[in-house]
Amino acid sequence: MPKLVKTILAILLFLCLLNMPYGYYELVRFVAMIAFAYLAYEANRGKKQTEVIVYIGLALLFQPFFKIALGRGLWNVLDVIVGVGLVTSLFIKPKQQDDLKNNSDHL
Repeated sequence: MPKLVKTILAILLFLCLLNMPYGYYELVRFVAMIAFAYLAYEANRGKKQTEVIVYIGLALLFQPFFKIALGRGLWNVLDVIVGVGLVTSLFIKPKQQDDLKNNSDHL
């Protein structure tokens, strides 16, 4: 499920580069906040504390209640960076604890 959430969220963020109605950007902020909160929850379940911090930070950045005025240009840059990061994370295989243990046994 996290892969689907990341894919959909990346698509929504890339669509923000187009000239969309203001309501679309509001919807993306709300969906992004919920999606990043979900991803933080899943990362916490997987004991991935760095990801938890990143996803909570992104949830706070994109939340629609107390808007952070960065200007359209900067938001576009952030949308691209976060979208590329989400897509990239789909292809990175996380190291398993067993792999780490096996590697330390060989030292």
